[in-house]
Amino acid sequence: MCGIAGRIITRIGPVGHDIVELAACMRHRGPDSTGFAIYGVPRESGLVIRAFLDDRQHLDRALDSLQLVTKEAGSDFAADPSWDDTTQQHVLVRAQVNDINDLAKWTLAAEEQSGLQILSAGRSLEIVKDVGDAREVDAKHHVSAMTGTHALSHMRLATESLVSPIASHPFWARPFPDVCIAHNGQLTNYYKWRRRLERDGYHFSSENDSELIAVWNSVQMAGGHTLEESLRASISELDGVFTYLLGTADSIGMAKDRWAMKPLIGVRADDGVALATEEQALRSLYREEIAMINYDGPSLTEVWTAAQPSGHVA
Repeated sequence: MCGIAGRIITRIGPVGHDIVELAACMRHRGPDSTGFAIYGVPRESGLVIRAFLDDRQHLDRALDSLQLVTKEAGSDFAADPSWDDTTQQHVLVRAQVNDINDLAKWTLAAEEQSGLQILSAGRSLEIVKDVGDAREVDAKHHVSAMTGTHALSHMRLATESLVSPIASHPFWARPFPDVCIAHNGQLTNYYKWRRRLERDGYHFSSENDSELIAVWNSVQMAGGHTLEESLRASISELDGVFTYLLGTADSIGMAKDRWAMKPLIGVRADDGVALATEEQALRSLYREEIAMINYDGPSLTEVWTAAQPSGHVA
């Protein structure tokens, strides 16, 4: 059932607002939880971290432990962390840290404390996801106020696992900075590929096949393949029905399986690109008549490049 959406704008601007609007129009596809991946202005150095903690009462202890782990990795907080001010038991944390040499090792060390999970890490990527529909998540975390160049979103209907922010999309391609995925579909060779990747030293935060797709593509690109080459290879190497959007620091890529069962509609306009599972979502941004592109064929891939910011965040 779930829905996915993507947005690229031609210059740094209110990409948070646009991706919330796209997601809000598809609430009926998955009101259990909603997630957003926002690519803001990239930092010249350091990383922005988004994390989930399952018990707000342990926040002070968790932040102290996270800072200690970060110092042990040869880094430190670059600014005071912040967090949501809801009354929920769980809490979403944002932290800026100096460069970390071994992000994989740091992530595992950070998550050794009970109840903490790293949702994203990168120069520009920030993943925000929570229970509720797009409007509810936006009200909690002010996604619509976030600026940047491109973004993804996912509306989830929980059918096989718990309703929780950490079970929601987008998923970070740990430990690869600035890569994430929003996916509609299901893999049938998930465990085969998971065992292979785990033997190669990769770790997963969930049992969700979407997370595996993100890591699989990142491994291909780390091995020298372009994003386009990796997307094409995934169609034959990953079995199942899927349409997914893969976000990187400077682009959004799309891949669709050989059976083309999961829909995707797109718009190319002067102000950028918009993608969604349903046309009505695109109409929330483009109310005047405009050509819609129906990506309805089998084994389709495409890459859209985001605008390159002229400046950086220090």
